[in-house]
Amino acid sequence: MLSGQLVGSLFSMAGRVCVSRGSARSGAIGPVEAAIRRKLEQALNPEVLELRNESGGHAVPPGSETHFRVALVSSRFEGLSPLQRHRLVHAALSDELAGPVHALAIQARTPAQWRENPQLDTSPPCLGGSKKTRGTP
Repeated sequence: MLSGQLVGSLFSMAGRVCVSRGSARSGAIGPVEAAIRRKLEQALNPEVLELRNESGGHAVPPGSETHFRVALVSSRFEGLSPLQRHRLVHAALSDELAGPVHALAIQARTPAQWRENPQLDTSPPCLGGSKKTRGTP
């Protein structure tokens, strides 16, 4: 069961669900987002992969690919702590995290955990940006 808040495309591939949400402004999937998706699929063979480009909600130029949220469901996470799961994701995305990606929120679950609670996390509003946009002198 996927959240009604999702925007983008939904694909079913051999029993796996992949959801993509491009940048809020363009709706297009950029090269960084495509690379993230490809690398996570290759490294973790997820049953569920949701990738959201949340850059549009931050103080970055339009069309940026700097802030992402990923939800992954993979049997590779069985028996691993949350820290170990995040390390697997970071290892798969080392180039992106060393370069264009400034922030990556990770929700990594096993298939059993997903069956118990198929809710996707949401990010709070960005409080960063320039002091001028926050009304601070």
